[in-house]
Amino acid sequence: MRFLIVDDNPIDRRLLSSLLERMGHEVDQSDSTKGLVELIATGKYNSVFLDIVMPEQDGYKFLRTLRSNQSTAKQHVVIYSGKRSSLEIKYGLKRAGANEYLIKPATQKTLAQLIEKV
Repeated sequence: MRFLIVDDNPIDRRLLSSLLERMGHEVDQSDSTKGLVELIATGKYNSVFLDIVMPEQDGYKFLRTLRSNQSTAKQHVVIYSGKRSSLEIKYGLKRAGANEYLIKPATQKTLAQLIEKV
């Protein structure tokens, strides 16, 4: 499978990327959402891991942009965040439109369970 990680924190990107690559997956990374709608529209990603808190545009706003674009509306998106309250998780899934929600830091076990759903 091929994944895109969008996170402004290089440590979080590296951890998730390492876990996915050890599981045999291909990974691309970005530290911002700039120019990603066009990249995601190519359809080459099984899923996009998206952080919420980023400097230029937060993940919720970017996800709404993806969902409103015909060529990216059905892209599988996982919110990947340190926000762990049930209210924040429900917001990410229901209001923002994420397919899944993964709390940082990911472990190989939690990631494997999530990937089974993709």
